[in-house]
Amino acid sequence: MAKEVKRLNEAESGGRWDGVKRHWFLYLMLLPAVVYFIVLRFYPMFLQMVLAFKDYQLMRGVWDSPWVGLDNFRHIFGQADFGRVLRNTVEISLLRLGFGFLPPLLLAIFLYDLSKGWLRKVSQTILYIPHFFSWVVIYGIVFALFSNSGFVSLLIEKIFGSDIDFLMGSEWFRPLLIGSGIWKEIGWSTIIYLAALTAIDQTLYEAAKIDGAGPWKRTWHITLPGMRSIVIFLLTLSLGNILYAGGEQILLFYSPATYEVGDVIDTWIYRQGISQLQYSLATAASLFQSLFGFLLVIGANYVSKRYAQTGIW
Repeated sequence: MAKEVKRLNEAESGGRWDGVKRHWFLYLMLLPAVVYFIVLRFYPMFLQMVLAFKDYQLMRGVWDSPWVGLDNFRHIFGQADFGRVLRNTVEISLLRLGFGFLPPLLLAIFLYDLSKGWLRKVSQTILYIPHFFSWVVIYGIVFALFSNSGFVSLLIEKIFGSDIDFLMGSEWFRPLLIGSGIWKEIGWSTIIYLAALTAIDQTLYEAAKIDGAGPWKRTWHITLPGMRSIVIFLLTLSLGNILYAGGEQILLFYSPATYEVGDVIDTWIYRQGISQLQYSLATAASLFQSLFGFLLVIGANYVSKRYAQTGIW
């Protein structure tokens, strides 16, 4: 029996090799893509992992810098302010997830139910535009509205007789951060939901209308169950970004007055890694983010497959 299995394995491997030799030109065409991913994707990731365990010295390079083992991670978690930074990161990420996950889903359903095609296209175009604005432009818009001399601040002062310092007040920092982020991405995030909606069998809606089901019942019993897989998929991937709170946006929005509620891992990495040239510490913190996010995605996918019978793989 063992000899027969061995013979079958050898025949199968020989057949594969014959296929490679027969279609060698196709494999040769694949070679540039393989080289691209190895050189520009996998090697930098491997280099980052190595750098996290070294005391990087600019003149000696990554490989010649001395190994320090887990000292960089001990230094990070031993920082007095890292607990606050980690807490802010998780809180802001959960706020983004909690307030930013449902609006694109609901908006996609509303757009899909629009009876006039031209109105849907115009609405989508208007909603997509903010996604293409840089965070610098978004901050400029927020500053024009909520600074001391901004439209909203002047309007509040005129109505109530007292002004509110939105940009410098720590209590307003997160609402402005989350609100501007939702406004920027809500239209773009509807694309994948709209694609999922087009895959739902339209005869289900027609049968529901014949049975007297209104728009809300059709949404609850047909639309949402039909989108369950894509919702779970996006939610699972979103959990992997819990330690990524949007550093680029926060770097523009925050100030020393809002460090207490706005300082996150990404801004900490910027200050420690770039401003103070501590590249090994910054890389170790980034590796910690990646590993934590990876474990969260694995765990969320396991729970999803066990209790919802669907997952991302």
